[in-house]
Amino acid sequence: MRGKVPSFSPGCTVSSALPGYLALCLALQAHRLASAQFTVTGPDHPITTSLGGEAVLPCHLSPRMSAENMELRWFRSQFSAVVHLYRDGQDQYREQMPEYRGRTELLKDDIANGSVSLKIRDIRPSDDGQYKCFFQSSVSYEDTLLELQVAGLGSAPAISVEGHQDGGIRVVCRSSGWFPEPEVLWRDLQGQLLPSASENISQEANGLFQTEAAIVLTEESNRKVSCCVRNPRLNQERQSEISIAELFFPRVSPWMVALGVILAVLIALASYCFWRQHRAKEMLRSELESEKETLRSELESKKA
Repeated sequence: MRGKVPSFSPGCTVSSALPGYLALCLALQAHRLASAQFTVTGPDHPITTSLGGEAVLPCHLSPRMSAENMELRWFRSQFSAVVHLYRDGQDQYREQMPEYRGRTELLKDDIANGSVSLKIRDIRPSDDGQYKCFFQSSVSYEDTLLELQVAGLGSAPAISVEGHQDGGIRVVCRSSGWFPEPEVLWRDLQGQLLPSASENISQEANGLFQTEAAIVLTEESNRKVSCCVRNPRLNQERQSEISIAELFFPRVSPWMVALGVILAVLIALASYCFWRQHRAKEMLRSELESEKETLRSELESKKA
């Protein structure tokens, strides 16, 4: 006997299939969202570059995915401070800050794998600092922070002798064109550090630093010294030396010593003579007053 095939009403079929359909839709949506999630990464150390040169700031997506249809924005402290902007498949320059116009380029050779780099040309002191690399898709966005360190070596120190001070010779060391703020060091022949008498480091209008440091050399101290200006970021320095001849040091001549002794003796003798003369006059005046008093007494006694 053949069994009877069970029958289902249309309402019963839709009702029983709905939970599975919803579960499938949710799974697809979750997969779509999960596939759209990404992180943005960059170098975990500062990127150092020289003044006037080029800097390349790399940035990429993880996991790898195309960024061709995303918005890529490089900016400084504020979202609107645009260094470079890529949107709708091409570079956009209307929002770019004036100081970066004509100096930036987005390297897109590997953009299909979510890897891009920003090149900045003609590096200036104002380029120093932090940058944000921002990626935005239709459903998500992320960014990461990078640091660009700008460094520049200045001019070789110029050393000059600028007169006498405190029984010695004042020597001044000057240099300019440094970034960031440099260190100034005086050393003797043995490489030992010598203290500066004064030091002034100032920033010029172009953002670079200039230095002026002085030292006072005495005849007893080392007369040959070096001035070293050092960039701590590059760990590089420029150095100049100077040797002061003995004849430049202020010295006391034996004739000057003898003349000083003679003058001191003459002054002492003159003072003594003046004192003796003044004392003699006082004694004479006292004797005259005494005689006048005696005569006055005798006259008064005769009248009586």
